[in-house]
Amino acid sequence: MLPDRDAAEEAAGELADRFGVAEEPQLVRDALAGEDDAEDAQWLLVVEDPDRRLDSAALDAFAAEYEGWLEAP
Repeated sequence: MLPDRDAAEEAAGELADRFGVAEEPQLVRDALAGEDDAEDAQWLLVVEDPDRRLDSAALDAFAAEYEGWLEAP
């Protein structure tokens, strides 16, 4: 979860270099409950990892660099 679209786009670009993610991560706008204004939206950077080869702590630290956090399913 990232605070805005700019951070999400920047993180998406860096993700492949840092973690070797082959597939393009998906960006999804997550508006806060009851808010329609884009200023109040957070962005999800969705990364598929069915084999669980990515380290959760490393992903959380990576997201923190962009003022975000990891939300695992």
